[in-house]
Amino acid sequence: MLMTPTREMSSQAKQQTHNPCPPHAVCIPYPAQGHINPMLKLAKLLHHKGFHITFINTEFNHCRLLKSQGPHSISGTPSFRFETIPDGLPPSEFDATQDIPALCHSILHNFLNPFRVLLAKLNPPVTCIVSDVGMGFTVKVAEELGIPDVFINTASASGFMGYMQYPKLMENGLTPLKGMYGIRLKDLPSFVRTTQPNDIMIDFILDVAHNARKASAIIFNTFDALEHDVLEGLSTMLPPIYTLSPLQSLLNQIPQNHLNTIGSSLWKEQHDCLSWLDSKEPNSVVYVNFGSVTVMTSQLLIEFAWGLVNSKKTFLWVIRPDLVVGDSAILPPDFVNETKERGLLASWCPQEQVLSHPSVGGFLTHCGWNSTLESICSGVPMLCWPFFAEQQTNCWLCCKEWGIGMEINSDVKREEVESLITELMGGEKGKEMKRKVMDWKKLGEEATASSVGPSYLDFEKLVNCVLKSSK
Repeated sequence: MLMTPTREMSSQAKQQTHNPCPPHAVCIPYPAQGHINPMLKLAKLLHHKGFHITFINTEFNHCRLLKSQGPHSISGTPSFRFETIPDGLPPSEFDATQDIPALCHSILHNFLNPFRVLLAKLNPPVTCIVSDVGMGFTVKVAEELGIPDVFINTASASGFMGYMQYPKLMENGLTPLKGMYGIRLKDLPSFVRTTQPNDIMIDFILDVAHNARKASAIIFNTFDALEHDVLEGLSTMLPPIYTLSPLQSLLNQIPQNHLNTIGSSLWKEQHDCLSWLDSKEPNSVVYVNFGSVTVMTSQLLIEFAWGLVNSKKTFLWVIRPDLVVGDSAILPPDFVNETKERGLLASWCPQEQVLSHPSVGGFLTHCGWNSTLESICSGVPMLCWPFFAEQQTNCWLCCKEWGIGMEINSDVKREEVESLITELMGGEKGKEMKRKVMDWKKLGEEATASSVGPSYLDFEKLVNCVLKSSK
């Protein structure tokens, strides 16, 4: 016998129709500073599109965020929450990036089950996953749940193309390296420069290349004009790809809201450097920062220091406490005395604000992709000293392809540092680099232009055609 719905039942049904459960995106970055930054920006963009967000850090990095940002700034809201999973590594007393090979090994072997267990507890039900390409274990959970899993590649598209070649290099016996005595190792991506057949980083990159083909889509933190040919090549090898850069430019189009106070820096930023920059002439300051992972010997630190001294240029230098391998990053007393009127040292800083400051005229960088993009989007030419991973590729792009950088030899000498800084800050090549980087800055602005820019349009398509659709 059919029953006529009561007025109360009809009201409930009507309310459910008009107030459906919001889409729920779980965002999980690779557990390092350079990966957390773009993922948090993307999470904020998705929240603006109506997504409930759960942002997952490792317990270690969450503790670092609490320390650097303060508990209230990352407490989240009912619709933007933070959760954690263990990283499977021994406890560390140091406020520094964890050992990369050990972290990669743990990701391959220890992250899947804690991630699966956490997702089963979340409410509202998870409707999609957005994960770093280095967190490929998420594909298996997405398949189990029948939901989309979109990867974000936080490296350059060109760097990722290099990683996609690793399986072929293995098949052809080109890595691990055997008998290639005539080639410079600096010309190869750093993770392929191994002589060990069981190198964990090779296993990790092979896992990335394998899982990338299984994702629902892949986001590239770049814009089409910057790496068009490589993106065209990747589009024939991978699931649908979307370019969403510059992410900060997309974020700037969102009205100010409570999420603005949620930061991603794992180190406490020293904002007083901005007022110091206010007192300097336009394009007069060299900004020096080697990122969150780069380390060097004390001798290399000293060579950089005296190169800065001898250049006679004003500088802002970020020196992490763990920058020098196995020792404290201590500069000679003579250096401090020579530069106290024109130099400022900081342990960490709000880099995007620094690079966009009108007094900054050049950037001495490790060529991490975030730093490279931020420099381009601020119109600041670069001196490049790549450290590892695809940073060598990024250096090549800056110096050879785009004409916005000059490379410092890996075996740093103060004379070279001095001459390159002098050229960067006033030489003819430096002026040409400035003109070219301003052109790239304009193209980046055009990429995110509201309603017409390719990155803006790709974000709309990603949301509506992938993340809000069923698998």
